[in-house]
Amino acid sequence: MTSSAPVAWLNAVATATPTHDIHDAFIGWARNRLAPREVRLFDRMVERAGIGHRWSVLPIGSDGGSPVAPGGFYAEAMPGTAARMGIYSDAAPTLAVRAIESLAAQMPLGGITHLVVASCTGFVAPGIDQIIAARLKLSPRVERLLVGFMGCYAAVAALRSARHIVRSEPDARVLVVTVELSTLHLQPATELEPLLAMLQFGDGAAAALVTANPAGFAIEAPFAATLPDSAELIRWDITDAGFAMHLSGEVPGRIATALTDPDFATAATGGRSLGSVDGWAVHAGGRSILDAVERSLSLPRQALAASRAVLAANGNMSSATLMFVLAAMLAGPPVANGIALAFGPGLAAEGFGFRSAA
Repeated sequence: MTSSAPVAWLNAVATATPTHDIHDAFIGWARNRLAPREVRLFDRMVERAGIGHRWSVLPIGSDGGSPVAPGGFYAEAMPGTAARMGIYSDAAPTLAVRAIESLAAQMPLGGITHLVVASCTGFVAPGIDQIIAARLKLSPRVERLLVGFMGCYAAVAALRSARHIVRSEPDARVLVVTVELSTLHLQPATELEPLLAMLQFGDGAAAALVTANPAGFAIEAPFAATLPDSAELIRWDITDAGFAMHLSGEVPGRIATALTDPDFATAATGGRSLGSVDGWAVHAGGRSILDAVERSLSLPRQALAASRAVLAANGNMSSATLMFVLAAMLAGPPVANGIALAFGPGLAAEGFGFRSAA
């Protein structure tokens, strides 16, 4: 008789953000780049965005200046990709290690067997997985996986991979890290749509431990779905001046329409009966996206409270955002039947079921 695979558990999640709040500075910079007729619309969208702070690894000048102020990283001509990657190669692992240290304050992290890292805002080789492993003094025998350029749903891919590892190796202790430095990719746009896209993004990192120890959230069956004819709606273009994010204003409407289709909604929620779901960990990609999910799935007003709180405090941190939401929910009431869900390039929806330990 064949024994069943063990359950993989998300034991704990810890988070970290930089200390430089760039949200207001960006708003002022963006307003000055728009035609007068567009400024009022931009201001209304800022007010409706539901974002109060976004954090950046870029330094605060000695005069308290922002990255777009005189002497700041973006003060003169837009820096090239090499300069941006130079910051990423040190700042990304540094912020990731801060999240890991916060995780270590919650529980022992000895005996790590696997390291899974997700990031889409930079490139460096040796990779940040190797840099993080070296800074933590992990054994060279630790198996590493770097999940790159999957965007906002990369946390799902990272946790899904950790689940597969634990189910095949019950003694595995998998350290999962997501780290994104989106503020390294400011672009000299003067059009409303790209400026509204950049308004969403900030920097952040999260770290989690996944094991077979029954504590935290059980990571249940993963699922994935892709909207047809949507590949151009969310994308990164690699340019000589950083990564240019394209986030179409059509995205919330397309998600809302897709989720009203029973077949897509079933695929994008793992086939669960939505009436029995008592925990929603939805990637905080923007207020309009959260509103689209809430309306289309007829969710109670408080169902996405954790996601909205993360958005307000940090903005969209790409792959790290869902981990922030899960961290908040781990600190809240038990969840009997939860769904974690994120949207990203493709346009794809990926997620998994979860439940609290008894």
